[in-house]
Amino acid sequence: MKAEPAAQARLLDLQELDTQLERLDHRLRSLTEIAEAAQLKERVDAIDAELITAQTKASDVERHQRKAESDVDQVRSRADRDAKRLESGQITNAKELQNLQSEIESLGRRQAELEEVVLEVMEQAEGLSTEVARLTEEREAAVAKFTEVTARRDTAAAEIQWDRTRVTQDRERVSAEIPADLLALYDKLRAQYDGVAAAPLRYGRCNGCKLALSTVELNEIRATAADQIVRCEDCRRILVRTEESGLTAPVVE
Repeated sequence: MKAEPAAQARLLDLQELDTQLERLDHRLRSLTEIAEAAQLKERVDAIDAELITAQTKASDVERHQRKAESDVDQVRSRADRDAKRLESGQITNAKELQNLQSEIESLGRRQAELEEVVLEVMEQAEGLSTEVARLTEEREAAVAKFTEVTARRDTAAAEIQWDRTRVTQDRERVSAEIPADLLALYDKLRAQYDGVAAAPLRYGRCNGCKLALSTVELNEIRATAADQIVRCEDCRRILVRTEESGLTAPVVE
């Protein structure tokens, strides 16, 4: 394959732009805010689950409390009704009076038991209310932190994307100056060799694989026409000859 030396030199500019794009992509993927935001989102979700559980328990206890209080009211009303009957003097039968007094005593004991239940349920309700309030406050703090970190992540990502757009535009301009067949080879090699397809030959060394070329290899390159595409024998990347290539004089074995 052949290409004008100027077109070959532009490969180095293109390579530098592609390297910049890879660095920008790496920066974007490596933003600390990405992992931090993900962790905070998990924390918010976990708090939401705890909060739903606490709210459900609080609702159940609230229903239990209303039921217990209703039972107390019913027992109290019945005891009050029996007490009024007893105090009215309308019941003269001794057996009936004894039964009524026994029922009033039984209702008193039942009322005391139910009131104890109400107190226990009220304590549970108070504890759950405190737990719901704590989780709500914790959630608000976590959401606020998540919002702040997300904003920082989006700002940093937008800045990187702006740089990426600028570099991409420069790449489009440079790639338009390179022959299609050479550009196709460059893109193919980039995919094969970790994103580096073209490297300068400097002081007898390939800057792609960092290996020094042998005397024979340097002499062969020196004898090759300037418009001929040269490949590194070791890494197979495109070697671009520069003023610093070290090819000014033949190398004698």
